[in-house]
Amino acid sequence: MTTPAEVRTREPKPDESAVLVVDNLHVAFPVLGGGSVNAVRGLSYQLRRGEALGIVGESGSGKSVSSLALMGLLPRTTRVTGSVRLDGQELLGMHDREASALRGKKISMIFQEPLSALTPVYTVGAQVSEALRVHNDISKEKALDRAVELLDLVGIPNPRDRAKAFPHEFSGGMRQRVMIAMAIANDPDVIIADEPTTALDVTIQAQILDVLQTARRETGAAVIMITHDLGVVAGLADRVLVMYAGRPVELGTTDEVYYAPRMPYTLGLLGSIPRLDASGRSALTPIEGTPPSLANLPSGCPFRPRCPLAIDICAETEPALDPVRGASHRAACHRKDEIETNGWTVTDVFPVPDLGIAEIERVPREERPAALAVEGLVKHYPLMKGVAFKRQVGTVQAVDGVDFDIREGETLGLVGESGCGKTTTLLQILELVEPQAGTIRIAGTDTRDLRGGPARKALRRDLQVVFQDPQASLDPRLPVGDVLAEPMRTHGYHKKQIDARVKELLQLVGLEPSHAGRYPQEFSGGQRQRVGIARALALEPKLVVLDEPVSALDVSIRAGVINLLMQLRAELSLSYLFVAHDLSVVRVIADRVAVMYLGRIVEIGVVDSVYASPSHPYTQALLSAIPIPDPDKERTRERIVLQGDLPSPANPPSGCRFRTRCQRFLTLTEGEKQLCIDRYPPLIPMGPDHSAACHYAEPVAVI
Repeated sequence: MTTPAEVRTREPKPDESAVLVVDNLHVAFPVLGGGSVNAVRGLSYQLRRGEALGIVGESGSGKSVSSLALMGLLPRTTRVTGSVRLDGQELLGMHDREASALRGKKISMIFQEPLSALTPVYTVGAQVSEALRVHNDISKEKALDRAVELLDLVGIPNPRDRAKAFPHEFSGGMRQRVMIAMAIANDPDVIIADEPTTALDVTIQAQILDVLQTARRETGAAVIMITHDLGVVAGLADRVLVMYAGRPVELGTTDEVYYAPRMPYTLGLLGSIPRLDASGRSALTPIEGTPPSLANLPSGCPFRPRCPLAIDICAETEPALDPVRGASHRAACHRKDEIETNGWTVTDVFPVPDLGIAEIERVPREERPAALAVEGLVKHYPLMKGVAFKRQVGTVQAVDGVDFDIREGETLGLVGESGCGKTTTLLQILELVEPQAGTIRIAGTDTRDLRGGPARKALRRDLQVVFQDPQASLDPRLPVGDVLAEPMRTHGYHKKQIDARVKELLQLVGLEPSHAGRYPQEFSGGQRQRVGIARALALEPKLVVLDEPVSALDVSIRAGVINLLMQLRAELSLSYLFVAHDLSVVRVIADRVAVMYLGRIVEIGVVDSVYASPSHPYTQALLSAIPIPDPDKERTRERIVLQGDLPSPANPPSGCRFRTRCQRFLTLTEGEKQLCIDRYPPLIPMGPDHSAACHYAEPVAVI
């Protein structure tokens, strides 16, 4: 029997043109009491100059650990074996002083969180200059001049002035641009980008990917893009490496992996992605189960417990990464030849569940009662200055006149960049208090009419919330049975009712009733979110507010949670207010979508209409920024890359608030521009149940 540690990637002979050769890399972390966590097992690949390799997989698959091993940034107690050669020079076993001479010069890294990677007490210009002076014998003045050139190259406005600023004075996207400037400062041969767009808005993500392409073109460097977003990889990478349980399980050109995957795990990943270009709403393909513990891997293929195609040999021997057809495409699966011969697709391997989505849609929207109605909602915050004697120096217009409604059994997606007012709108609804201006009606009850605690408590049963981070929203001191019982105890349920309801709720969200005695930390991220959903359903609400409920989950787990939400909506006639920044998720789950910008809704309507014919320039930019996991489409799509960051809601532009970043505004005549400067546009009908707030609204297909 072959043990997992003995399996190695069978790579062809090293390519003489390869700038980076990784051969049979193993990384193990020692564990107290004996044993080890085998984080990377037999990783091999080659990278040529100017080539981009995308490394994808779920959390814990070994993607980031492998990149840290290349950089020599792992703890000294880590056991790293194999070979990593950069321009023919062996990196493993190199003394730290020698490695430091290469890091930043021959090989550089862009980290996931730029605020943590930048030193807060030094200016941005000083930090970029330092990267130059460490590896080059140049004066401080020349280094600063070069730093300004680099900041200009990555799109920092007014680079000479902004070089004097500190990291906290930059937005997240601008900080990531600074990290890219530092990474390319010395024209490295290899750039490693570790989830560089994960924490960014989609519009900023598009800017960063554009900058990465510019950096790759200017330096001629090879790029390793580590990400969980297969859409990003489709448009950027030449080759794709899929990792699972510390091992590469599929490797090939982008077209081979996306259009002819031969490993069931790759098929499942591609099927679990919500697609912006999908027609209609249908269930996603979840990969059931969770990745195995790297400290206690099962015998045979690690993916076997989650694989619908598993057979007896899968439990006995872990498959090697062997060629599928030709030398470029390789897959680690005992049944890869059957998959190719039979032409099995993702739906053949992972059947799509029937969620009964269409049931509620039989009743016309106009005939269903409103679960939530918001009219003219306003929330302004005073901007104060001073310590001992505070005075108001301005007003933050967080929400400035918002109107929408949600009918029974309907889902409204509320989307927009960070700072657009989504969360403030959500909080105003959840607080159940009289708004600063406007009205909020929940299940027909006006929150202005609520007098005293009992009335508010009674209405609270009809309104529940699912938070973004399931780990933070569940009390770690309580077993999940008590977590689910707590809201029912608060509202006076009897003990027998509570016990029966807890079991019912766990089964409803796909968990076992026996799990009631477990604590939140004993569940996976997807299971914890299922517990959060169960808690929200405990009191049988009419409206559930979902605040980024799947953004913290891996793509494969996210698909199962999205399917669950759609199924529960169909079965229980629930209404959802789904707050998100990922428009591909909204495309799958929502009936209608409202796009917010600087405290106002700029476009609203039926999902199919808004996505097929976005009429507001901001909506067009948002949709064009979302990557599609289709290499052919990504290569031919034209992106609308917005310039600059979101203006401050304390000082919004006059007239149309989007005009300072609007691509259409630049094409207008001076007379037409003046209208945008002077007047804020009202919502103009663009079709049945579709309106856009733009003086020159015009449908443009961007998907």
